[in-house]
Amino acid sequence: MRDTREAPPPNPAALPDRLKFLIFGVMAFGQFMALLDIQIVAASLNDVQAGLSAGPDEISWIQTGYLMAELLMIPFSAFLTQALSTRHLFALSAGLFTLSSALCGLAWDIDSMILFRVIQGFVGGAMVPTVFATGFAMFTGKQRAMIPAILGMVSVLAPTMGPTVGGWLTEAAGWRWIFYINILPGVAVTLLSLRLIDVDRPNLSMLKTIDYSHLVAMAVFLGGLEYVLEEGPRHDWFGDPAIATGAWLSAVAFVLFLERSFRSGGPIVKLSPFRKPTFVIACVFNLVIGFGIYASTYLVPVFLGRVRGCNSLEIGTTVVVTGIAQLASTVVAARLSQKVDPRLIIAVGLPLFAASLFWTSHLTPEWGFAALLGPQALRGFSIMLCIVPSVTLALGGFAMAELRYASGLFNLMRNLGGAIGIAVVNTWLGDSTRIAAARIGESLGRAGRAAPDFIGRLASGLADRVPDPAQAMVVAQGELARVVGRYAATLAFNDVFRLMSWMFLAAVVLAPFCKATKLTAAPPPDAH
Repeated sequence: MRDTREAPPPNPAALPDRLKFLIFGVMAFGQFMALLDIQIVAASLNDVQAGLSAGPDEISWIQTGYLMAELLMIPFSAFLTQALSTRHLFALSAGLFTLSSALCGLAWDIDSMILFRVIQGFVGGAMVPTVFATGFAMFTGKQRAMIPAILGMVSVLAPTMGPTVGGWLTEAAGWRWIFYINILPGVAVTLLSLRLIDVDRPNLSMLKTIDYSHLVAMAVFLGGLEYVLEEGPRHDWFGDPAIATGAWLSAVAFVLFLERSFRSGGPIVKLSPFRKPTFVIACVFNLVIGFGIYASTYLVPVFLGRVRGCNSLEIGTTVVVTGIAQLASTVVAARLSQKVDPRLIIAVGLPLFAASLFWTSHLTPEWGFAALLGPQALRGFSIMLCIVPSVTLALGGFAMAELRYASGLFNLMRNLGGAIGIAVVNTWLGDSTRIAAARIGESLGRAGRAAPDFIGRLASGLADRVPDPAQAMVVAQGELARVVGRYAATLAFNDVFRLMSWMFLAAVVLAPFCKATKLTAAPPPDAH
């Protein structure tokens, strides 16, 4: 007689170590692919723009659309994981990510590219938080303490490497290969996920309980927020009607999102993890960390290109220092997390990150690889001392079901911090550049004949190349304006890095208010 009793749910912690590491490696690589593609187009936008005959305002949506869609999926993935199971969701995410990558490579115009990038970001976003929850469920003891370090390294290294990898592929094979490169690894991750992952069971009945108003509210809230942050610095913020409308819709949708989160019978995102004060503080840490990581990763290449005039290869060679230092600090951070209170680790990591930013705030127009080596190495080393303890504080002690929601919300904070950071530093940079240029102009005015005499000498020196004295004077004035612009931009970069360093120091005061948490035990079992 056949046994009709329901099979017991799998126990991820009981899996053989070899299988655990294989599953974790496959999922971490999938997460790396999804995060790498956030910035892989950054160094190739000009080539993509030329290839698709797109306008400068349109091309930015290749990145914006991806980020908006990924922000939506990250918190939604916890619900889908319970409904479809980790195996099927991760395999589906990897498979659709691979397909959408191929479609991006085949895009025929800017509209098709933006559509495929939105799909790519949405389906790929499920891989980002899922691996956190699965890793925490499978490992215990010292092995479990390594999870924040490894995934923290992936979370930061992938966006950092994106421009370098994208620029190299574009130079070597053409811009379409920045998308085609995902196909073979994506197929491998999809097949291995279906073959290896078996950590939970699906609950398909949950799909019947989806609160679509909650989903729409979250989509409008996060999408509107990302649109405002992305387009605001370029279009005078709320002075632009479209941005003001987007901000209003995002605010209204946020209120509806909160109402549905607390009163809906089937919310797609549960905010219950925020009941824990330590989780709230850890999310604040992650918001600040995301701000600093994404903003600094954005600012250094902009400085090198705008002020130093470096090409994409020189920029990639310079910024890769941060990634190398980060790799070196991963083992250190992981070992410290097993022996030292995470509050102490982050109380050291945040000031070190602040110190690296303050060091960078002494830029001159001549700074290049050698001058940036020290501050970038310190920043890369300190990143892991910030991320590892923040993950430990945020996710330690949650049951598996709630751990999925906590992981989604926690990862969302870092991406939101990055989006806010890039928007804010762009605004700071523009304002500070104008102020610095005005001050330099005032100083030149107070210097009497110094500026006119300099222009005159420069014009005289151009006599051999520019015989017309009037034209030589125009060229000399343009050269002075260029020099003033470089120095004004440099002063602005210094102001922005200095402000960011104070922000990291301010975050340190929250560390003593966290409750000590260790990742040496397995998470509590699910309540159901």
